[in-house]
Amino acid sequence: MQSSFSPSDRASARASSHATSRARTERSPSASRPERPASPAKKTRSALPVQPHLRNSPQKNGRGGRVKQFIDPSRFIHEAKPVALEEYVPENRFEDFKVHKRIIANLLAKGYETPTPIQDQTIQYVLEGKDVVGIANTGTGKTAAFSVPLIHDLVTHMDRKMLVMAPTRELAQQIVEEMLSFSKGCNLKIALLIGGASMNLQLKALRAMPRIVVGTPGRIKDHIGQGSLDLSRFDRVVLDEVDRMLDMGFIRDITSILSKTNPRRQSLFFSATMEPEIEALIGKFSHDPVTVSTRVGTTADTVTQNVVWYSTPTEKIEKLHDILIDGSCTKVIIFDDTKRLVERLCKELDARGFKVDRIHGNKSQAQRSRAITRLKSGEITILVATDVAARGIDVSDVTHVINYSQPTTYDDYVHRIGRTGRAGKVGLALTFLQK
Repeated sequence: MQSSFSPSDRASARASSHATSRARTERSPSASRPERPASPAKKTRSALPVQPHLRNSPQKNGRGGRVKQFIDPSRFIHEAKPVALEEYVPENRFEDFKVHKRIIANLLAKGYETPTPIQDQTIQYVLEGKDVVGIANTGTGKTAAFSVPLIHDLVTHMDRKMLVMAPTRELAQQIVEEMLSFSKGCNLKIALLIGGASMNLQLKALRAMPRIVVGTPGRIKDHIGQGSLDLSRFDRVVLDEVDRMLDMGFIRDITSILSKTNPRRQSLFFSATMEPEIEALIGKFSHDPVTVSTRVGTTADTVTQNVVWYSTPTEKIEKLHDILIDGSCTKVIIFDDTKRLVERLCKELDARGFKVDRIHGNKSQAQRSRAITRLKSGEITILVATDVAARGIDVSDVTHVINYSQPTTYDDYVHRIGRTGRAGKVGLALTFLQK
């Protein structure tokens, strides 16, 4: 995506995309002349004024599903106040942990030298066989915190097996990718069990007797029901982003799955928050766990948030266009309500010359993974998504999160904007609201 568009470029793109729009037809013909010189001035966006929000009642989300909660617009406005972090001095280096030399070599090859706080404080407890509850911010290295010691455990004890559950397909896939890099040369087979991917390929992977299974609760339960997955010998269990899994209604599935694992298991739970329901789950399926908390601040602390008011659909798309042509928008995630709306917005932005892709529930796992990879690599600068992407996408340096539709709940909003303002950086979240 170009860092800035000239007024002539922008008018030309709008005209080709909205030939039937009265607003377009009334433009001056000279506005679309290609020979018009580009203006050196770049649009900048100032803080938008807070106006009275006229919608005080719950709204349907447009698909006959969940009813949107009324959220006071003031909750979408916040100036980032990053927490002043003291430099963390780890007590260990990765070489200090008594971990198989092959794993250490793989870590060093990936550039891992100094453990993050959650890694530094968790790995030794896991190596000692203790149950662990890890409370940490997103993007702080939780995957390595449990993968490194448990892979070592499996390499040195051939009778052990590991089950990892995650709330989304994307997060499960990212965990597998990390585990494959950590365990390179260790001869460990890993099966990925997620929806949207070939069941036949998953059955083939399970027939190969993998010692590590990573997946989402729904698909894991499907395989248990079909008799293709026996968890009775799985004695190492990890639940990542437990808070999100409970938010998504997986509590019964998780309880059912955990009850089928080896009762003499080591259990690890990772979460950004610790709610009573999570504590009850941990109390039921763990034994004298050690709690490691490295959480600092909240999502809102590192994200500047504001509202974009609009009156008509035409004004809405034009305001989005003006935001996106600002040179600071280098990696953007835009959320919309439904698959149909995501497709429509993606096509409109593509027609306007933006580098854009989309993900939603109708996309296969391969398509979703490819879109995320394109955003990571910089091939595209904008990803349009439904809430399926609000958790589990590990893309560094997302500069903007734009809620083109209002989230259904405030918790959904927090999960959405958590894609930016990570690793100590300040992000920007904008929410579109109709006057």
